[in-house]
Amino acid sequence: MVGTEILLILVAIIVALIIWKILKTVKSMIINTILGLLIIFGGNIIFGLGISYSAVVILTCAIGGPIGAFLIILLDQIGIFNF
Repeated sequence: MVGTEILLILVAIIVALIIWKILKTVKSMIINTILGLLIIFGGNIIFGLGISYSAVVILTCAIGGPIGAFLIILLDQIGIFNF
């Protein structure tokens, strides 16, 4: 019985660590998305960029954060990819 209890505790610890890692990643992606979209929103308001909020823009902001937002603005201004 003691061996089963120890195994159950180890499995619970591993599951808790996996859940913590997933939630930590989701939290950072949400923060990146908000920061990136705020930069694009500010650029649209202040400079009149006219960048739409498409799935590509949101995913780029989620993965790249503020750097991704600046990349979208740069690509839009150069004319390589119009969002």
